[in-house]
Amino acid sequence: MSKTIPETNESHLDPDQQMQKIQALREMVLSAEKTIQGAKAMLLQLEGKKKTGRPRKLEAHEEVDGTVVEGTFDGQIMLGTDGKQYPVPANYASKSKLVEGDHLKLTITQTGTFLYKQIGPVERRHALGIMTQDENGNYYIVSNGKPFRILLASVTYFKAEPGDEVAIVIPAGMDSQWAAIENIIQKGAHTDWKADHEKATEAHSVMNTWKQDIDIASVETPTPTPASQISFHAKEPVSSSSSLLNDWVKDMEEIEREINQGK
Repeated sequence: MSKTIPETNESHLDPDQQMQKIQALREMVLSAEKTIQGAKAMLLQLEGKKKTGRPRKLEAHEEVDGTVVEGTFDGQIMLGTDGKQYPVPANYASKSKLVEGDHLKLTITQTGTFLYKQIGPVERRHALGIMTQDENGNYYIVSNGKPFRILLASVTYFKAEPGDEVAIVIPAGMDSQWAAIENIIQKGAHTDWKADHEKATEAHSVMNTWKQDIDIASVETPTPTPASQISFHAKEPVSSSSSLLNDWVKDMEEIEREINQGK
């Protein structure tokens, strides 16, 4: 007749014994994990490989070793003080809501990584506009009759579509070509966005044309006055056409400034 071996039942242990066993098992697991990690590190060292891992996010107060370049954001890239152009990640520019004129600091690390930091934001103003798109697929925000270009990354980030009413951020006190999307106000608020885009583009083109005409006229060399006529013209009243032209230019610039400021 065979002897029956009694089975152990952990549930029969008293609470103190059970806690001691759990603690012992935890210590065994931790010890095993440390042993495995140590073995992996030794293996990597013997194979001549470096330990890899996800790079740690730097804190705002931390400094990074590398080449430092400062510059100004122009809506797409950074124009460095060294005369070179540096690409600015569109995602960073969109999420940070960078606008033209912002002063940036670029740190190029020893591994070639570009790290940007905004160190001198320009004064901003807010406005509302309608999202539009031209025949080439470029996106614009028409605000107060003027089209502002926007980054494709901003359109993707906010999931904006032509016809949406959006809030934008633009630099104050300067004639900018680019805007940053701040938020979507109303989806599909305007269905006739194509007409608005065409009108705004045409008006903007006309405004730039008269500026170029004035610039060209201002550099034209006047016809020399013959010496025999100098005494004659000296007695004539001075023409006021130049004064009128200057006044007209000032009026047009004032009108444009009011349009851009939404007055």
